[in-house]
Amino acid sequence: MTLAWITWSKPVSVWWACLLVVSSLNVGLWLVLQRYLQRRRFAAVVGAVRVELLLLLCGAYVFGCAFRSVLPRADVQRLCLFDTWLSSVLVGRSVATIAEVCFAIQWAILLDQLARLAGLPILRQAARAVVVLIALAEGCSWYAVITTNYLGNAIENSLWALCFSLIGIGLWSALNQFRGPLRIALGLALTGIAGYVAFLAAIDVPMYLARWNGDLANGKEQLGLLTGLWDASSHWTVSRELREWQDEMAWMALYFSAAVWWSLALCPFSLILDRWPSHARGAGTASRHPDLGAQTGCAPHGATPGMGACQAFKSQPTASAPPPCEFWRQNGRLPKRRSPRGRAQ
Repeated sequence: MTLAWITWSKPVSVWWACLLVVSSLNVGLWLVLQRYLQRRRFAAVVGAVRVELLLLLCGAYVFGCAFRSVLPRADVQRLCLFDTWLSSVLVGRSVATIAEVCFAIQWAILLDQLARLAGLPILRQAARAVVVLIALAEGCSWYAVITTNYLGNAIENSLWALCFSLIGIGLWSALNQFRGPLRIALGLALTGIAGYVAFLAAIDVPMYLARWNGDLANGKEQLGLLTGLWDASSHWTVSRELREWQDEMAWMALYFSAAVWWSLALCPFSLILDRWPSHARGAGTASRHPDLGAQTGCAPHGATPGMGACQAFKSQPTASAPPPCEFWRQNGRLPKRRSPRGRAQ
């Protein structure tokens, strides 16, 4: 691996240097986040296990994206920046698959947590669909890598767009169930999801469809299963020309930065949900489990299903404190009166 080709006059060099800086920052943020979360105390063991699992999944995604930033490649074209076996498509695609599945599981865990807190079945259904859709997307990606057919990439990114559309619908349905910082965080997440889906629909998917139509027009032959696997593991072309990378630079820059920041943000957001369940407005866990709601402060005893936490508290009668003498009589501890001679009556 030589770095003699790196000059500030080459756009590919500048782009790769930016990927390195962002990836280093992401790894540093994960290390800081790990140290911070390990020092936190949790109200229940389940919350601690959940955050630890999210942190582990986030680490897999952060380091996987860092690896792909150091050794970027274009899978179907078999392009890379460095002549090493680590730049092979088979190695890079395997790392990407593990990282992306971990990212999907992160979202599934958080959606399930929101579903239990807000009492919305649509969030639990979205949590299940996320993992299934991303698994299908990974299968399509491997199909494209092995056969060099861009149609697999187009379907893969369409499934990612569908997946995050479902996540957006679930978060939108939960938006009115929360208030304060949680509602602001959900609004920011919806804004990011809308931008990501728009990018996939307007830029990424059309790009792969155009490449697929171009290959069909040129009569390009697809590779078979065994031939494609061998080609993906042993064939790569080193190129640092802008014309070869210009279509890959935009999505890689966004993917290795903003997507990783999402993954990092899911860990503390789960901690917020675990620490401040009283931000829930709707039925949620408190309405379905009044005892738990009374313990966590989400809703008092006697809250009816569908009643918000604030309404439930307002509906409780306000009892005035009894006079001191009445209080002592009720508790059997009223002090006895004494006669002037000091004898108790």
